[in-house]
Amino acid sequence: MSGGSGRTVLVVAHTGRPAALRSARLVVERLVAAGLVVRVLESEAEELALPGIEVVAAEPGAAKGCELALVLGGDGTLLRGAELVRDARVPMLGVNLGRVGFLAEAEREDLGEVVERVVRFDYEVEERMTIDIVVRTNGDVVHTNWALNEAAVEKASRERMLELVTEVDGRPLSRWGGDGVVCATPTGSTAYAFSAGGPVVWPEVEALLMVPISAHALFAKPLVVSPRSVLAVEVLPETPKGVLWCDGRRTVDLPPGARVEVRRGAVPIRLARLHEAPFTNRLVAKFALPVRGWRGGPHDTPDSTEVPDSSDVSAVSPDGGVPGTKNP
Repeated sequence: MSGGSGRTVLVVAHTGRPAALRSARLVVERLVAAGLVVRVLESEAEELALPGIEVVAAEPGAAKGCELALVLGGDGTLLRGAELVRDARVPMLGVNLGRVGFLAEAEREDLGEVVERVVRFDYEVEERMTIDIVVRTNGDVVHTNWALNEAAVEKASRERMLELVTEVDGRPLSRWGGDGVVCATPTGSTAYAFSAGGPVVWPEVEALLMVPISAHALFAKPLVVSPRSVLAVEVLPETPKGVLWCDGRRTVDLPPGARVEVRRGAVPIRLARLHEAPFTNRLVAKFALPVRGWRGGPHDTPDSTEVPDSSDVSAVSPDGGVPGTKNP
């Protein structure tokens, strides 16, 4: 089949790794052969070195007019892809070429199926909450940003703790001294917030999380609040400056006295889905959780309840997935 379908797919890849580059070339070649227009980023076009591709600048408008963005890499690459698709509201389908890949829909060994499903238009789309972030100094807005995973207020140097006052819905909650605080979405609950000791929140739950990072305080527990709430973190005047990280990619300095406000984002990220398997299966597969001995309920069937025996280390592949399973 040759061109003329009028369908355009943006392909974003972590081309710095030879294996990822080979996978990206394979995907582009198959999509072009199926008659789709393939768009790639200017920064990756030279390494791909393939004829018949459309080259665009790596900026927020890159996905405009596309049906889908196919992102090949780890969660970092997927977060980069989210920056490119958000304004155009184009769905993003991730293939994990990294280690954990919680945002990914498929694994490296599924590439052939992924291309076939994209060509057939055989996928569903779901929306994920984002957060909007406003930074104020002396009451004036000095910076705005957004995040799919989290906004993290952290100390800028190792020598001293960062002193913060946290707030929920306009009321002060507690003062924390420590390394900082993470304000996350349910999608981000398995990212930085998880590493800081926060809870795992299922993606369909709409909520905001506030998780302290190594806080020295009597009350410094992870919090889960309404998606309609507004979280705020104030850097106290007598403390060293801090830094705001959005999805670990975009950063701004926070002088003493700065205030960071976090609320539900106006623009969600759209994720393409190939499988309907529950999020529980993803947790078991990604973290190799021990489930030996589980028998299931009276209405369960072998096909719907089969999960990998993660108590057996040999069942886990080197990249963190489980061979022979589909990760939702």
